[in-house]
Amino acid sequence: MTVTCGIDWSERHHDVALVDEGGKLVAKRRISDDARGWRVLVELLAEHGDRPDSPIPVAIETGRGLLVSCLRATGRKVYAINPLAVARYRERHTVARAKSDHADAMTLANILRVDAACHRPLPQDSELVQAIAVLARAQQDAIWSRQQLSNQLRSLLREYFPAALTAFHVKNIGLTSREARTILQAAPTPTAAAKLTTRRLHALLRASGRQRNIATWADRLQALFSEEHLRQLPLVEEALGRQAQALLLQLDAACRAADDLADATNEAFHQHPDAAVITSFPGLADVTGARVLAELGDDRTRFADARALKAYAGAAPITRASGKSLVVHHRKVKNQRLAAAGYVWAFASLRAPGPRAHYDRRRAEGERHSSALRNTFNRLLGCLHHCLQKGVTYNEDVAFQPPSKAMA
Repeated sequence: MTVTCGIDWSERHHDVALVDEGGKLVAKRRISDDARGWRVLVELLAEHGDRPDSPIPVAIETGRGLLVSCLRATGRKVYAINPLAVARYRERHTVARAKSDHADAMTLANILRVDAACHRPLPQDSELVQAIAVLARAQQDAIWSRQQLSNQLRSLLREYFPAALTAFHVKNIGLTSREARTILQAAPTPTAAAKLTTRRLHALLRASGRQRNIATWADRLQALFSEEHLRQLPLVEEALGRQAQALLLQLDAACRAADDLADATNEAFHQHPDAAVITSFPGLADVTGARVLAELGDDRTRFADARALKAYAGAAPITRASGKSLVVHHRKVKNQRLAAAGYVWAFASLRAPGPRAHYDRRRAEGERHSSALRNTFNRLLGCLHHCLQKGVTYNEDVAFQPPSKAMA
């Protein structure tokens, strides 16, 4: 008898349902979200035929958490089913929109019973690549948080201190730089900034870690801060300065977190054997390469071919055809983290001759920048899939052959 398991997950407890190959419920149980509940689940699975050589597959609506981690550690197939897909399956059995935790657990179990081949199980990634995924995603979140706080600070400074935006609107220097954070924390208002002497600016720039062109920077900042500008009322200006200092504290914490997580990510990434293959590609450095590895994993059976990988990353287009209508769009349902890393990767790879020629050719054919860049990412993903499967490094002469040579 083939048995499948469905688990309706929640923060405090989980509903478990086991169904046989005919769809009949053979067992159900509500377990707690702790070690005792885990033991009950293991015993329940063992009572209905779970063996080390033939574990019962499990469907659940999340791919994260302690329960999922323990299930993956047993070596069984764990399917993380999208809640929207579960809602569609629920309507196959009832149109009254009735819902309960036990019914959802049965729905998940029946999904595996009838359509397991249509869903992808969680990959059997190594412990190292799972750790890299945690660090790389945390670093990416810190970068996004840093940018969000920087945008909030910029919007605030425009209201009362536009000279600060002009002062730090320099190449490779912005509001997230150490210079900007140090000086704005010391002088968050135009009144305080106008009182800064050259000597004080020298000290602040040195405290920020700057070592070159300190005198030039100090003279430039003093000239900008002493110019005549529009001002808010004194009390309002002081209040806005307090708000800016609060944002600066958050921004400083986000910047430090992003830097610390980047160092930890790089250290873990270089311990993985796939790092040499990934960093051989143009546009992939340590942090971006770690993000790509985190989303791809090191389970070589995860993707059947390069086409599946491209669809997962959102690089391959999607076709909607009905009758005489045929529309081709870019994918919106995709791995957003991998797609974000892919945009940076493809843009940085344009310095290499092969990707640049491919991008220019797509642009010459009438594609827009985003479409041509996505197509370049599509091409690079196919090359990466091949190199990881074969264990070879990137070779531009093979990856981007001239059109005449490729046709021959």
